[in-house]
Amino acid sequence: MSNHTESLKEVGQSIPRKESRYKVTGQTEYTHHVKLPGMLIGKIFRSTVAHGKIISIDTSQAKSYPGVFAVYTSEDIKTIIPDPYYGPAFLDQPILAIGKVHFVGEPVAIVLAEDPHIAENAAQLIIAEYEELPAVYDEVEAMTSDVVVHDELKPSGTFPDLKHLHGKKNTNIALDYHLKRGNPQEFFDSADHVFEHTYHTQQVMHTPLEQMVSVADAKHDKITIYTASQSPSFVRLEIARLLGWRENQIRVKVPHLGGGFGAKLYIKLEALVVATSMLTKRPVKISLTMEEQFYTITKHPTTFKIKSAVSKDGKILARKCDVYWNGGAYADIGPRVTQKSGFTAAGPYDIDHVEIESYALYTNRPPSGALRGFGIPQLVWAYESHTDEIARSLKIDPLEIRRKNILKEGRPQATGTLMKGAEIEKVLESVADKIGWDKPFDKGTGVIRRGRGIAVAFKAAVAPTTSTAIVTINADGSCILSMSSVDMGQASDTSMAQIVAEVLGVKTNAVKVSNPDTDMTPYDMATLGSRSVYHMGKAVKLAAEDAKNRLEKMAQDLKMTEPYHFRDVFVKHYGMQAGTIVGFGSFIPTYTSPDKKDGSTLNATPFWMAGATGVEVSIDTETGHIIIDRLINVVDCGNPINPEVVQTQISGGSIMQLGFSLTEKMNLDSGQVTNASFADYKIPGFNDIPFVIENEAVQAYQIDGPFGAKGVGESATFGVSPAIANAIEDAVGVRINELPMTPELIFMAMRKAQKKS
Repeated sequence: MSNHTESLKEVGQSIPRKESRYKVTGQTEYTHHVKLPGMLIGKIFRSTVAHGKIISIDTSQAKSYPGVFAVYTSEDIKTIIPDPYYGPAFLDQPILAIGKVHFVGEPVAIVLAEDPHIAENAAQLIIAEYEELPAVYDEVEAMTSDVVVHDELKPSGTFPDLKHLHGKKNTNIALDYHLKRGNPQEFFDSADHVFEHTYHTQQVMHTPLEQMVSVADAKHDKITIYTASQSPSFVRLEIARLLGWRENQIRVKVPHLGGGFGAKLYIKLEALVVATSMLTKRPVKISLTMEEQFYTITKHPTTFKIKSAVSKDGKILARKCDVYWNGGAYADIGPRVTQKSGFTAAGPYDIDHVEIESYALYTNRPPSGALRGFGIPQLVWAYESHTDEIARSLKIDPLEIRRKNILKEGRPQATGTLMKGAEIEKVLESVADKIGWDKPFDKGTGVIRRGRGIAVAFKAAVAPTTSTAIVTINADGSCILSMSSVDMGQASDTSMAQIVAEVLGVKTNAVKVSNPDTDMTPYDMATLGSRSVYHMGKAVKLAAEDAKNRLEKMAQDLKMTEPYHFRDVFVKHYGMQAGTIVGFGSFIPTYTSPDKKDGSTLNATPFWMAGATGVEVSIDTETGHIIIDRLINVVDCGNPINPEVVQTQISGGSIMQLGFSLTEKMNLDSGQVTNASFADYKIPGFNDIPFVIENEAVQAYQIDGPFGAKGVGESATFGVSPAIANAIEDAVGVRINELPMTPELIFMAMRKAQKKS
């Protein structure tokens, strides 16, 4: 790797984040700060039933409440948008409920007033009458239930990898992905051992501390949207489609985000603020409360049934995976999660005979979509717990069974795509070394018992997706990077500026990065799935190279020889400090759609991510209380653009997954979330952080990445949950197969094991 990086000056340096000073001094601009003349505030009236026909909506008291400007239902929305349905996979979600409600919390009406308290009070005066219908909440039950959430499905056709969607009538299946390689059944019939287990994950929410917020200012032939969004280009595209307008009539502006994690992707509030601004002819702002976010988008609950045929010495011969994804009432991007993550369900192992069934299912829960990891943590929870169960049953060391089966460089993954550029072995061995796997371990005596566990995983990047960038060199030699990638705390602005600086031979602080503004910054599919450094990074590098080539051509034409200052070239060419040079870069990776018959493809992903986790735990056998003594995270992110940022990304991802592993769960009662607040929904606090966190990005180089880099935002989320479960079994001898692993669950499992013994 040193040959690739030894001459780099800006890339590979831990340069302070560009926005850090503004954030710590309270000067950073967020969408919540937007105030426009005559602006109205919207408060949403939501469904109280999980599934039902709307009989009537009485808005009379709300309309007559002093200070209320307007109250709207879907009938009003349809006067300006006749077909007001949106969604990245299916056009299944109405701006306000039409005819039916599909989950508790679905927006039914909206109240607008200049004072948010007036709007909120008036919204409570709306009365809706429903004819309640039977509801389905469980993803496995939804496969065969007589309750059908949607009578008709209309594919959006937006993304190339989802153009094959059609949905299945009279079922709750939004997408079913099937992969078949070899003949698994033959080995299930003949293998020395067959292991079969089922694992569950719970519904959780992203909980970004900056709640979702959008503002629309509609004029007669143009609309400006200010929004906390991870996908401004998609917002423009979808709003233009809804209205039948040109894209250049829609302007979307995004400042820094106070967290996103997938919650702020695609359309969330934007369609509603646009419609109401058009109706009122005034700017409209909607800011959700933390509670309302629980009814907007969540992480897929899953059921994963996994079956493996294994030889006496621990070689995995065949594997069957059935994964059921609970998509809630609206598909959002769930079908992509089901397919893109589904094909990795067999794990980072070399298995010749694999069968995978992955189903995206509608239920009457709040919608599910992208959340840090894009489905991978749910899968790893199952297959890495399963791997340990196999090892313990066969009395094989958990590390050794992974070594025996790990997918090596150049070998085909289950789809047939060759594994290239993923340091799976290296991250596994590093975790084992850091945790001292081969050294004696004190497992404790008496009440407190100790254990340790490991897990290893990989992820395919979403493809195909497009990124474009513009680099401008000004006449004084300063530079501006224009792109629509959104900095939501992951320091993408800083990393991209480092790439520009490296290409142009300037300092990173000489590169200004423009906030996304679709009138000014070029297209990017979205900031998601750890794709930005690889996809946008390549586009940015190409744009900077294009600008550099144009400048060098100008200098050559002027017969100038290096070294020269950029400013000198402009002055000599224009006769004064004037003019600009603009470079453009565009990147879209190659991709081959899965075969319709067997789900195979030789080109499933532009790059692979790899991560491994090791943990040491202490458990109080009298209460089930668990303490994470050590948390070790090792990832392959290629060559880090900014090493210090990578370290914080690793810590942040692992701690977020720690919450999903131990404490976080949305509790539902007949579809109603009963703990939709930080008082009852427990994200990790300072006292929940492990005593020791060790992070490492292994030495690696992504050969086709910008300066050898690739994404890292999700890599440390993969193995946290199963590593903890494996450590729990190592400590107290019980296997937990559902999340979160609460003290109560651990305690009950220990008591159940004691009764059996």
